[in-house]
Amino acid sequence: MPVPVISIAQMRDWEQATWAAGQQEAEVIRRVGRCVAHRALQLTHAGDSILILAGKGHNGDDARCAREHLPDRQVEVLEVSENATDLAKLDALLASRPALVVDGLFGIGLDRPLGPEWVSFIERVNAARLPVLAVDVPSGLNADTGEPQGAAIQAAVTLTVGAPKTGMLQPAAWPFVGRLEVAANVGLAPCTQASELQWTLPEDFAGFPPARAAAGHKGSYGHLAIVAGSLGYHGAATLAARGAQRAQPGLITLHTLESVYHAVAPQLRAVMVSPWIAQGKLPGSHDSLLIGPGLAAADMPEQMKVLTRNMWRDLFLPVVVDASALDWLPMDAVPRKALRVITPHPGEAARLLRCPPPQVQANRLNALRNISRRFGNCLVVLKGHQTLIGRSAGEVYVNPSGNPHLAQGGSGDVLAGYLAGLLAQPDLRGDALKTVRYAVWQHGAAADLLQTMRPNWVVEDLVETVGTVRGR
Repeated sequence: MPVPVISIAQMRDWEQATWAAGQQEAEVIRRVGRCVAHRALQLTHAGDSILILAGKGHNGDDARCAREHLPDRQVEVLEVSENATDLAKLDALLASRPALVVDGLFGIGLDRPLGPEWVSFIERVNAARLPVLAVDVPSGLNADTGEPQGAAIQAAVTLTVGAPKTGMLQPAAWPFVGRLEVAANVGLAPCTQASELQWTLPEDFAGFPPARAAAGHKGSYGHLAIVAGSLGYHGAATLAARGAQRAQPGLITLHTLESVYHAVAPQLRAVMVSPWIAQGKLPGSHDSLLIGPGLAAADMPEQMKVLTRNMWRDLFLPVVVDASALDWLPMDAVPRKALRVITPHPGEAARLLRCPPPQVQANRLNALRNISRRFGNCLVVLKGHQTLIGRSAGEVYVNPSGNPHLAQGGSGDVLAGYLAGLLAQPDLRGDALKTVRYAVWQHGAAADLLQTMRPNWVVEDLVETVGTVRGR
Protein backbone atom coordinates (compact mmCIF):
# COMPACT_ATOMS: atom_id res chain seq x y z
CA MET A 1 0.00 0.00 0.00
CA PRO A 2 1.24 3.52 -0.74
CA VAL A 3 1.75 5.83 2.22
CA PRO A 4 0.35 9.36 2.56
CA VAL A 5 2.51 12.47 2.36
CA ILE A 6 1.81 14.10 5.74
CA SER A 7 2.53 17.17 7.84
CA ILE A 8 4.56 17.28 11.03
CA ALA A 9 1.33 17.55 13.04
CA GLN A 10 -0.05 14.43 11.34
CA MET A 11 3.20 12.60 12.07
CA ARG A 12 2.94 13.54 15.73
CA ASP A 13 -0.67 12.29 15.86
CA TRP A 14 0.47 9.03 14.26
CA GLU A 15 3.20 8.62 16.84
CA GLN A 16 0.80 9.28 19.70
CA ALA A 17 -1.61 6.67 18.31
CA THR A 18 1.31 4.23 18.21
CA TRP A 19 2.28 4.82 21.86
CA ALA A 20 -1.39 4.61 22.90
CA ALA A 21 -1.57 1.19 21.20
CA GLY A 22 1.20 -0.08 23.47
CA GLN A 23 4.22 0.19 21.20
CA GLN A 24 7.42 1.38 22.92
CA GLU A 25 9.42 4.29 21.50
CA ALA A 26 12.61 2.33 22.12
CA GLU A 27 11.42 -0.47 19.83
CA VAL A 28 10.62 1.97 17.01
CA ILE A 29 14.02 3.63 17.45
CA ARG A 30 15.69 0.21 17.30
CA ARG A 31 13.91 -0.61 14.04
CA VAL A 32 14.71 2.75 12.51
CA GLY A 33 18.35 2.23 13.43
CA ARG A 34 18.36 -1.08 11.59
CA CYS A 35 16.82 0.56 8.51
CA VAL A 36 19.43 3.32 8.59
CA ALA A 37 22.21 0.75 8.90
CA HIS A 38 20.80 -1.31 6.03
CA ARG A 39 20.79 1.73 3.76
CA ALA A 40 24.26 2.76 4.91
CA LEU A 41 25.58 -0.68 4.00
CA GLN A 42 24.09 -0.32 0.51
CA LEU A 43 25.83 3.03 0.09
CA THR A 44 29.27 1.82 1.18
CA HIS A 45 31.63 -1.14 0.82
CA ALA A 46 33.36 -3.45 3.27
CA GLY A 47 36.18 -1.64 5.02
CA ASP A 48 34.76 1.83 4.35
CA SER A 49 34.58 4.40 7.12
CA ILE A 50 31.26 5.88 8.22
CA LEU A 51 30.86 9.01 10.34
CA ILE A 52 27.67 9.24 12.42
CA LEU A 53 26.65 12.69 13.64
CA ALA A 54 24.35 12.06 16.61
CA GLY A 55 22.40 14.89 18.19
CA LYS A 56 20.53 14.96 21.49
CA GLY A 57 17.06 14.05 20.19
CA HIS A 58 15.45 10.90 18.85
CA ASN A 59 17.15 11.36 15.47
CA GLY A 60 20.44 11.04 17.27
CA ASP A 61 19.12 7.90 18.96
CA ASP A 62 18.15 6.45 15.56
CA ALA A 63 21.64 7.16 14.23
CA ARG A 64 23.35 5.68 17.30
CA CYS A 65 21.30 2.50 17.00
CA ALA A 66 22.58 2.03 13.46
CA ARG A 67 26.14 1.54 14.69
CA GLU A 68 25.70 -2.02 15.97
CA HIS A 69 24.32 -3.12 12.59
CA LEU A 70 27.30 -1.97 10.50
CA PRO A 71 29.65 -4.96 10.27
CA ASP A 72 32.84 -4.64 8.23
CA ARG A 73 32.68 -0.85 8.44
CA GLN A 74 34.89 1.55 10.42
CA VAL A 75 32.34 3.61 12.34
CA GLU A 76 32.98 6.85 14.22
CA VAL A 77 30.18 8.45 16.25
CA LEU A 78 30.44 12.15 17.00
CA GLU A 79 28.16 13.00 19.90
CA VAL A 80 27.05 16.53 19.14
CA SER A 81 25.63 18.33 22.16
CA GLU A 82 27.51 21.63 22.31
CA ASN A 83 28.24 22.36 18.69
CA ALA A 84 30.75 25.13 19.30
CA THR A 85 33.12 22.79 21.16
CA ASP A 86 32.66 20.01 18.61
CA LEU A 87 33.84 21.92 15.54
CA ALA A 88 37.46 20.88 15.94
CA LYS A 89 36.44 17.22 16.27
CA LEU A 90 34.19 17.56 13.26
CA ASP A 91 36.94 19.07 11.13
CA ALA A 92 39.34 16.27 12.04
CA LEU A 93 36.78 13.56 11.25
CA LEU A 94 35.76 15.14 7.95
CA ALA A 95 39.41 15.49 6.95
CA SER A 96 39.70 11.69 7.03
CA ARG A 97 37.19 11.61 4.14
CA PRO A 98 34.70 8.97 5.35
CA ALA A 99 32.78 7.15 2.63
CA LEU A 100 29.47 8.21 4.20
CA VAL A 101 28.19 10.68 6.78
CA VAL A 102 25.01 9.75 8.66
CA ASP A 103 23.12 12.89 9.69
CA GLY A 104 21.27 12.43 12.98
CA LEU A 105 21.58 15.98 14.31
CA PHE A 106 18.01 17.32 14.20
CA GLY A 107 14.63 15.81 13.37
CA ILE A 108 11.27 17.20 12.35
CA GLY A 109 10.86 18.81 15.77
CA LEU A 110 13.18 21.70 14.91
CA ASP A 111 10.87 24.74 14.95
CA ARG A 112 13.21 27.73 15.15
CA PRO A 113 16.05 29.26 13.12
CA LEU A 114 19.45 27.80 13.88
CA GLY A 115 22.01 29.84 15.77
CA PRO A 116 25.26 30.92 14.12
CA GLU A 117 27.24 28.06 15.70
CA TRP A 118 24.89 25.44 14.24
CA VAL A 119 24.92 27.20 10.87
CA SER A 120 28.71 27.03 10.89
CA PHE A 121 28.60 23.33 11.88
CA ILE A 122 26.25 22.41 9.05
CA GLU A 123 28.13 24.51 6.52
CA ARG A 124 31.32 22.65 7.38
CA VAL A 125 29.60 19.32 6.71
CA ASN A 126 28.27 20.58 3.39
CA ALA A 127 31.63 22.06 2.39
CA ALA A 128 33.27 18.63 2.76
CA ARG A 129 31.16 17.41 -0.18
CA LEU A 130 30.83 13.91 1.23
CA PRO A 131 27.83 11.62 0.62
CA VAL A 132 25.31 12.13 3.42
CA LEU A 133 22.50 9.84 4.53
CA ALA A 134 20.00 11.96 6.47
CA VAL A 135 17.82 10.29 9.09
CA ASP A 136 14.15 11.31 8.73
CA VAL A 137 14.91 14.85 7.52
CA PRO A 138 18.09 16.73 6.61
CA SER A 139 19.09 18.58 9.77
CA GLY A 140 18.00 22.20 9.63
CA LEU A 141 15.24 21.68 7.06
CA ASN A 142 11.67 22.59 7.97
CA ALA A 143 9.76 19.41 7.12
CA ASP A 144 6.50 21.32 6.61
CA THR A 145 7.72 24.14 4.35
CA GLY A 146 10.83 22.63 2.78
CA GLU A 147 12.83 25.74 3.68
CA PRO A 148 16.12 25.65 5.61
CA GLN A 149 16.11 27.15 9.10
CA GLY A 150 19.19 29.23 8.38
CA ALA A 151 21.13 26.23 7.04
CA ALA A 152 20.41 22.58 6.23
CA ILE A 153 22.40 19.46 5.53
CA GLN A 154 22.69 18.67 1.82
CA ALA A 155 21.96 14.95 1.76
CA ALA A 156 22.49 12.49 -1.05
CA VAL A 157 19.74 10.29 0.42
CA THR A 158 17.10 11.08 3.01
CA LEU A 159 15.56 8.06 4.73
CA THR A 160 12.39 9.44 6.27
CA VAL A 161 10.48 7.55 8.94
CA GLY A 162 6.95 6.25 8.37
CA ALA A 163 5.91 8.56 5.54
CA PRO A 164 7.26 11.54 3.59
CA LYS A 165 6.65 14.96 5.11
CA THR A 166 5.02 17.61 2.93
CA GLY A 167 7.96 20.00 2.84
CA MET A 168 10.31 17.35 1.47
CA LEU A 169 8.44 17.36 -1.84
CA GLN A 170 8.77 21.10 -2.33
CA PRO A 171 11.27 22.18 -5.00
CA ALA A 172 13.04 24.34 -2.41
CA ALA A 173 13.83 21.17 -0.44
CA TRP A 174 15.20 19.09 -3.31
CA PRO A 175 18.85 20.28 -3.02
CA PHE A 176 18.85 19.24 0.64
CA VAL A 177 16.73 16.08 0.56
CA GLY A 178 18.45 14.44 -2.40
CA ARG A 179 16.89 11.06 -3.05
CA LEU A 180 13.88 10.62 -0.77
CA GLU A 181 13.21 7.13 0.56
CA VAL A 182 10.81 5.85 3.20
CA ALA A 183 11.46 3.51 6.11
CA ALA A 184 7.85 2.35 6.23
CA ASN A 185 8.01 -0.76 8.42
CA VAL A 186 9.40 0.49 11.71
CA GLY A 187 6.70 -0.63 14.13
CA LEU A 188 4.33 2.32 13.93
CA ALA A 189 0.59 1.69 14.22
CA PRO A 190 -1.38 1.47 10.95
CA CYS A 191 -1.51 4.95 9.46
CA THR A 192 -4.93 6.59 9.44
CA GLN A 193 -3.73 10.01 8.26
CA ALA A 194 -5.32 11.28 5.05
CA SER A 195 -3.59 13.08 2.19
CA GLU A 196 -4.28 13.78 -1.47
CA LEU A 197 -0.64 12.93 -2.18
CA GLN A 198 0.30 9.25 -1.89
CA TRP A 199 3.88 7.98 -1.94
CA THR A 200 4.39 4.83 -3.99
CA LEU A 201 6.34 1.99 -2.40
CA PRO A 202 8.07 -0.85 -4.29
CA GLU A 203 5.88 -3.23 -2.26
CA ASP A 204 2.86 -1.87 -4.15
CA PHE A 205 3.93 -3.97 -7.14
CA ALA A 206 4.72 -7.28 -5.49
CA GLY A 207 3.41 -9.96 -7.86
CA PHE A 208 2.64 -7.41 -10.58
CA PRO A 209 2.07 -7.87 -13.47
CA PRO A 210 0.22 -11.09 -12.72
CA ALA A 211 1.38 -14.37 -14.21
CA ARG A 212 0.02 -15.16 -17.66
CA ALA A 213 -2.35 -18.02 -18.29
CA ALA A 214 -0.72 -21.18 -19.59
CA ALA A 215 -2.96 -21.17 -22.67
CA GLY A 216 -2.39 -17.48 -23.51
CA HIS A 217 -1.64 -16.48 -27.12
CA LYS A 218 -0.92 -13.28 -29.05
CA GLY A 219 -4.56 -12.37 -29.14
CA SER A 220 -4.72 -12.55 -25.34
CA TYR A 221 -2.32 -9.67 -24.86
CA GLY A 222 -3.53 -6.99 -27.20
CA HIS A 223 -2.40 -5.09 -30.27
CA LEU A 224 -0.68 -1.73 -29.77
CA ALA A 225 -0.62 0.87 -32.53
CA ILE A 226 2.11 3.52 -32.39
CA VAL A 227 2.19 6.70 -34.46
CA ALA A 228 5.71 8.07 -34.16
CA GLY A 229 8.79 9.26 -36.02
CA SER A 230 9.53 12.05 -38.47
CA LEU A 231 12.54 13.38 -40.37
CA GLY A 232 15.33 14.01 -37.89
CA TYR A 233 13.47 12.22 -35.09
CA HIS A 234 13.21 8.63 -36.29
CA GLY A 235 15.11 7.32 -33.25
CA ALA A 236 12.17 8.24 -30.98
CA ALA A 237 9.91 5.91 -32.95
CA THR A 238 12.40 3.06 -32.61
CA LEU A 239 12.87 3.60 -28.88
CA ALA A 240 9.12 3.79 -28.26
CA ALA A 241 8.58 0.56 -30.18
CA ARG A 242 11.37 -1.20 -28.32
CA GLY A 243 10.05 0.06 -25.00
CA ALA A 244 6.64 -1.32 -25.97
CA GLN A 245 8.19 -4.68 -26.76
CA ARG A 246 9.49 -4.91 -23.19
CA ALA A 247 5.87 -4.74 -22.00
CA GLN A 248 5.15 -7.79 -24.21
CA PRO A 249 1.82 -6.99 -25.84
CA GLY A 250 0.71 -9.56 -28.39
CA LEU A 251 1.35 -7.37 -31.44
CA ILE A 252 2.81 -3.94 -32.16
CA THR A 253 2.31 -1.92 -35.32
CA LEU A 254 4.34 1.25 -35.81
CA HIS A 255 2.96 3.82 -38.24
CA THR A 256 5.74 6.23 -39.22
CA LEU A 257 6.17 8.87 -41.89
CA GLU A 258 7.38 7.60 -45.25
CA SER A 259 10.39 9.94 -45.06
CA VAL A 260 11.84 7.85 -42.22
CA TYR A 261 10.29 4.45 -42.92
CA HIS A 262 13.49 3.06 -44.46
CA ALA A 263 15.52 4.25 -41.44
CA VAL A 264 13.12 2.79 -38.88
CA ALA A 265 11.95 -0.51 -40.38
CA PRO A 266 15.37 -2.24 -40.58
CA GLN A 267 15.91 -1.63 -36.84
CA LEU A 268 12.77 -3.54 -35.81
CA ARG A 269 12.09 -7.20 -36.39
CA ALA A 270 9.06 -8.29 -34.36
CA VAL A 271 7.35 -4.91 -34.69
CA MET A 272 5.28 -4.43 -37.83
CA VAL A 273 6.26 -1.12 -39.46
CA SER A 274 3.97 0.66 -41.88
CA PRO A 275 4.32 4.00 -43.71
CA TRP A 276 1.70 6.41 -42.39
CA ILE A 277 -1.09 7.05 -44.87
CA ALA A 278 -3.36 10.08 -44.57
CA GLN A 279 -6.88 8.78 -44.02
CA GLY A 280 -9.72 9.07 -41.57
CA LYS A 281 -8.53 6.32 -39.22
CA LEU A 282 -5.65 3.96 -38.65
CA PRO A 283 -5.92 0.73 -40.63
CA GLY A 284 -6.47 -2.51 -38.76
CA SER A 285 -7.81 -3.36 -35.33
CA HIS A 286 -5.98 -2.24 -32.19
CA ASP A 287 -6.37 -2.43 -28.42
CA SER A 288 -4.45 0.72 -27.47
CA LEU A 289 -2.80 3.64 -29.20
CA LEU A 290 0.35 5.69 -28.58
CA ILE A 291 0.92 8.86 -30.54
CA GLY A 292 3.64 11.44 -30.22
CA PRO A 293 7.26 10.30 -29.94
CA GLY A 294 9.41 11.89 -32.61
CA LEU A 295 6.66 13.87 -34.35
CA ALA A 296 8.59 17.14 -34.13
CA ALA A 297 9.52 17.91 -37.75
CA ALA A 298 8.51 21.35 -38.92
CA ASP A 299 6.38 20.00 -41.79
CA MET A 300 4.17 17.52 -39.93
CA PRO A 301 1.08 16.65 -42.04
CA GLU A 302 -2.05 18.50 -40.97
CA GLN A 303 -4.00 15.27 -41.52
CA MET A 304 -2.00 13.63 -38.73
CA LYS A 305 -2.91 16.43 -36.32
CA VAL A 306 -6.58 16.13 -37.27
CA LEU A 307 -6.46 12.35 -36.86
CA THR A 308 -4.92 12.77 -33.39
CA ARG A 309 -7.67 15.14 -32.30
CA ASN A 310 -10.35 12.83 -33.66
CA MET A 311 -8.93 9.73 -31.99
CA TRP A 312 -8.60 11.58 -28.68
CA ARG A 313 -12.24 12.67 -28.85
CA ASP A 314 -13.83 9.53 -30.23
CA LEU A 315 -11.93 6.30 -29.59
CA PHE A 316 -13.11 3.97 -26.83
CA LEU A 317 -9.63 2.42 -26.69
CA PRO A 318 -6.87 3.60 -24.35
CA VAL A 319 -4.99 6.50 -25.96
CA VAL A 320 -1.57 7.60 -24.74
CA VAL A 321 -0.22 10.92 -26.02
CA ASP A 322 3.36 12.03 -25.58
CA ALA A 323 5.84 14.65 -26.72
CA SER A 324 4.97 16.81 -29.76
CA ALA A 325 1.47 15.39 -30.16
CA LEU A 326 0.52 16.95 -26.81
CA ASP A 327 0.31 20.27 -28.64
CA TRP A 328 -2.37 18.86 -30.94
CA LEU A 329 -4.85 17.83 -28.26
CA PRO A 330 -8.32 19.37 -28.17
CA MET A 331 -9.81 20.64 -24.92
CA ASP A 332 -12.93 18.53 -25.48
CA ALA A 333 -14.79 15.85 -23.59
CA VAL A 334 -13.88 12.24 -24.29
CA PRO A 335 -16.12 9.16 -24.22
CA ARG A 336 -17.21 8.20 -20.73
CA LYS A 337 -14.86 5.61 -19.19
CA ALA A 338 -12.46 5.92 -22.13
CA LEU A 339 -8.89 5.89 -20.85
CA ARG A 340 -6.73 8.85 -21.83
CA VAL A 341 -3.14 9.25 -20.61
CA ILE A 342 -0.71 12.08 -21.31
CA THR A 343 2.94 12.18 -20.28
CA PRO A 344 4.28 15.76 -20.31
CA HIS A 345 7.58 16.90 -18.88
CA PRO A 346 7.51 20.31 -17.14
CA GLY A 347 8.21 22.23 -20.35
CA GLU A 348 5.40 20.49 -22.19
CA ALA A 349 3.11 20.96 -19.20
CA ALA A 350 3.85 24.69 -19.31
CA ARG A 351 2.85 24.81 -22.97
CA LEU A 352 -0.40 23.01 -22.22
CA LEU A 353 -1.17 25.51 -19.44
CA ARG A 354 0.22 28.50 -21.36
CA CYS A 355 2.46 29.49 -18.48
CA PRO A 356 6.21 29.58 -17.77
CA PRO A 357 7.86 26.29 -16.73
CA PRO A 358 8.89 27.67 -13.31
CA GLN A 359 5.19 28.15 -12.55
CA VAL A 360 4.61 24.45 -13.19
CA GLN A 361 7.51 23.46 -10.97
CA ALA A 362 6.43 25.79 -8.18
CA ASN A 363 3.20 23.83 -7.72
CA ARG A 364 3.37 20.56 -9.62
CA LEU A 365 0.22 19.17 -8.01
CA ASN A 366 -1.83 22.18 -9.09
CA ALA A 367 -0.36 21.96 -12.60
CA LEU A 368 -1.35 18.30 -12.88
CA ARG A 369 -4.89 19.03 -11.69
CA ASN A 370 -5.34 21.87 -14.18
CA ILE A 371 -3.99 19.90 -17.14
CA SER A 372 -6.28 16.97 -16.40
CA ARG A 373 -9.25 19.31 -16.07
CA ARG A 374 -8.50 20.96 -19.42
CA PHE A 375 -8.18 17.70 -21.32
CA GLY A 376 -11.19 15.62 -20.42
CA ASN A 377 -10.12 14.52 -16.91
CA CYS A 378 -7.32 12.51 -18.46
CA LEU A 379 -4.73 10.66 -16.41
CA VAL A 380 -1.61 12.83 -16.27
CA VAL A 381 1.94 11.61 -15.78
CA LEU A 382 3.80 14.82 -14.92
CA LYS A 383 7.38 13.69 -15.40
CA GLY A 384 10.47 14.92 -13.62
CA HIS A 385 11.90 14.55 -10.15
CA GLN A 386 9.23 12.74 -8.10
CA THR A 387 6.93 12.18 -11.09
CA LEU A 388 3.25 12.71 -10.26
CA ILE A 389 0.42 10.49 -11.55
CA GLY A 390 -3.23 11.45 -11.16
CA ARG A 391 -6.28 13.33 -12.40
CA SER A 392 -8.16 16.56 -11.78
CA ALA A 393 -9.57 15.12 -8.55
CA GLY A 394 -8.76 12.25 -6.23
CA GLU A 395 -5.46 10.93 -4.99
CA VAL A 396 -2.24 11.77 -6.81
CA TYR A 397 0.66 9.33 -6.58
CA VAL A 398 4.29 10.33 -6.22
CA ASN A 399 6.82 8.05 -7.88
CA PRO A 400 10.00 7.46 -5.82
CA SER A 401 12.18 5.69 -8.39
CA GLY A 402 14.56 7.11 -10.97
CA ASN A 403 17.62 9.34 -10.89
CA PRO A 404 19.11 12.33 -12.75
CA HIS A 405 20.72 10.06 -15.33
CA LEU A 406 17.28 9.60 -16.88
CA ALA A 407 17.80 13.11 -18.23
CA GLN A 408 18.82 11.77 -21.64
CA GLY A 409 17.09 12.20 -24.95
CA GLY A 410 14.91 9.16 -25.62
CA SER A 411 14.18 8.06 -22.05
CA GLY A 412 10.66 9.50 -22.27
CA ASP A 413 10.07 7.64 -25.54
CA VAL A 414 10.95 4.37 -23.80
CA LEU A 415 8.48 5.16 -21.00
CA ALA A 416 5.69 6.06 -23.42
CA GLY A 417 6.15 2.84 -25.38
CA TYR A 418 6.40 0.66 -22.29
CA LEU A 419 3.31 2.24 -20.71
CA ALA A 420 1.22 1.94 -23.88
CA GLY A 421 2.38 -1.66 -24.33
CA LEU A 422 1.08 -2.53 -20.89
CA LEU A 423 -2.25 -0.81 -21.51
CA ALA A 424 -2.76 -2.82 -24.70
CA GLN A 425 -3.20 -5.93 -22.53
CA PRO A 426 -6.79 -6.56 -21.36
CA ASP A 427 -5.71 -8.06 -18.02
CA LEU A 428 -3.77 -4.89 -17.16
CA ARG A 429 -6.53 -2.43 -18.00
CA GLY A 430 -8.80 -3.50 -15.14
CA ASP A 431 -6.78 -1.28 -12.81
CA ALA A 432 -5.37 1.19 -15.32
CA LEU A 433 -4.11 3.57 -12.64
CA LYS A 434 -2.00 0.86 -11.04
CA THR A 435 -0.67 -0.16 -14.45
CA VAL A 436 0.37 3.41 -15.24
CA ARG A 437 1.96 3.78 -11.80
CA TYR A 438 3.81 0.52 -12.35
CA ALA A 439 5.12 1.64 -15.73
CA VAL A 440 6.49 4.85 -14.25
CA TRP A 441 7.99 3.06 -11.24
CA GLN A 442 9.51 0.30 -13.39
CA HIS A 443 11.06 2.85 -15.77
CA GLY A 444 12.72 4.67 -12.84
CA ALA A 445 13.69 1.46 -11.06
CA ALA A 446 15.41 0.23 -14.21
CA ALA A 447 17.44 3.45 -14.28
CA ASP A 448 18.33 2.96 -10.61
CA LEU A 449 19.49 -0.59 -11.30
CA LEU A 450 21.60 0.57 -14.24
CA GLN A 451 23.21 3.24 -12.07
CA THR A 452 24.48 0.56 -9.69
CA MET A 453 26.04 -1.29 -12.61
CA ARG A 454 27.74 1.48 -14.58
CA PRO A 455 27.85 5.28 -14.35
CA ASN A 456 27.66 5.92 -18.11
CA TRP A 457 24.65 3.88 -19.18
CA VAL A 458 22.66 5.05 -22.17
CA VAL A 459 19.02 4.89 -23.22
CA GLU A 460 19.58 1.73 -25.24
CA ASP A 461 20.60 0.10 -21.93
CA LEU A 462 17.34 1.33 -20.42
CA VAL A 463 15.42 -0.47 -23.18
CA GLU A 464 17.22 -3.67 -22.27
CA THR A 465 16.51 -3.29 -18.53
CA VAL A 466 13.00 -1.89 -18.21
CA GLY A 467 10.61 -4.58 -17.02
CA THR A 468 13.24 -6.61 -15.17
CA VAL A 469 12.94 -5.04 -11.68
CA ARG A 470 10.60 -6.82 -9.30
CA GLY A 471 8.37 -5.24 -6.68
CA ARG A 472 9.27 -6.31 -3.17
